[in-house]
Amino acid sequence: MQPPTTSSSVYVSISSSISDSGKKEEMSKVKIISTSHVKPGKMIGRKECQLVTFDLPYLAFHYNQKLLFYKCGEFEEKVEKLKDGLRVVLEEFYQLAGKLGKDEDGVFRVEYDDDMDGVEVVEATAMEIGIEELAAEDGTASFKDLIPYNGVLNLEGLHRPLLSVQVTKLKDGVAMGCAFNHAILDGTSTWHFMSSWAQICSGSNSVSVSPFLERTKVRNTRVKLDLSLPPNPVNGDANQGPQLREKLFRFSEAAIDKIKSKVNSTPPSDSSKPFSTFQSLAYHVWHHVTLARELKPQDYTVFTLFADCRKRVDPPMPESYFGNLIHAIFTVTAAGLLSANPPQFGASLVQKAIEAHNAKAIEERNKEWEAAPKIFEYKDAGVNCVAVGSSPRFKVYDVDFGWGKPEGVRSGSNNRFDGMVYLYQGKSGGRSIDVEIALEAGALEKLEKDKEFVLEV
Repeated sequence: MQPPTTSSSVYVSISSSISDSGKKEEMSKVKIISTSHVKPGKMIGRKECQLVTFDLPYLAFHYNQKLLFYKCGEFEEKVEKLKDGLRVVLEEFYQLAGKLGKDEDGVFRVEYDDDMDGVEVVEATAMEIGIEELAAEDGTASFKDLIPYNGVLNLEGLHRPLLSVQVTKLKDGVAMGCAFNHAILDGTSTWHFMSSWAQICSGSNSVSVSPFLERTKVRNTRVKLDLSLPPNPVNGDANQGPQLREKLFRFSEAAIDKIKSKVNSTPPSDSSKPFSTFQSLAYHVWHHVTLARELKPQDYTVFTLFADCRKRVDPPMPESYFGNLIHAIFTVTAAGLLSANPPQFGASLVQKAIEAHNAKAIEERNKEWEAAPKIFEYKDAGVNCVAVGSSPRFKVYDVDFGWGKPEGVRSGSNNRFDGMVYLYQGKSGGRSIDVEIALEAGALEKLEKDKEFVLEV
């Protein structure tokens, strides 16, 4: 017997808040050579998997874009190796070769059939662009034409591939731009797939950890959503929001240790455990972004993080759970309180919000959402917010397809708004962390000049 279906009608209308004005300049540098499709290497048959409460809010986000670039030659050989590996890895991760669909009740699901197109693979050349240029890029302007699906909503997975990969031949290497449909997977699943694909290309005969594909084991409420796309969903009016800039800040091990030490210099008043690296860095970014924005003392500021719930739900789900198993967790305070109090104040707010999000809180949040579904726009994170996505725990620099580790791993321009932050493992390894921040241009300029923030140790 199927559980009852709850229903909601929502019109999705989203525009990109980052200008596409720099696109024409880059256009001439990147030339598309061919587009093909790759399917699993064996017949799988018809498969259907209901999207669950953890997936559905992301239908109105944009495709999740990642860019990896490698120093290597023999481009054509590399492309064939990637396609061969993709055929093998898709035998397990076949949902990425499918499409979004709806069942007879209007409940969203992932559908796969052997006659579907599969994953889109675009081959391109950009012989004027070198690895050094990409590594030095601290915004996203020169990435735009190296990653597919700029400004494309996840809802468009009803008629587009759920994964598109662009492999571009550079002056001295290869760029891999990937666009994943965020309605069907989160960061943990994204990097599980990428590392599995790399394993196969490096000589493994099979995936070492198979994806756990039974989403309804974590939640089985059937939520009907009547979603419709805006008339022209791609590349909305860039003038709607403030002019944003992005910047990559690289924090060395020494800088991270200094931040953590400062935040932990006075232990939390309620004798809870010491602040973690993440909690310390979260406070550091939140505090200094709030100063850079020059908010009034009484202005509220929200800190949001997208937390992995695999080990928080009851019963816990395996790390290999394939899908979205994340929740946005919020905490809020007045800007004046954040700046006037010692670091422990802000770090405690983050720590308490994380620790309070246990199985009971997750269950309550899900029930509340299912009773009145709300599809968030990707920029609905809160007033004067700092919102943290991705994680330095993801071993992004271990994604080696057989020609060495990447020279750089970055996010594309999708899902950026004022205050969006992406964290990555630092290229130098160890405890180093790369912090990508999108902010209103004036605030970002102030942040760049803030020596207490940048901490060039």
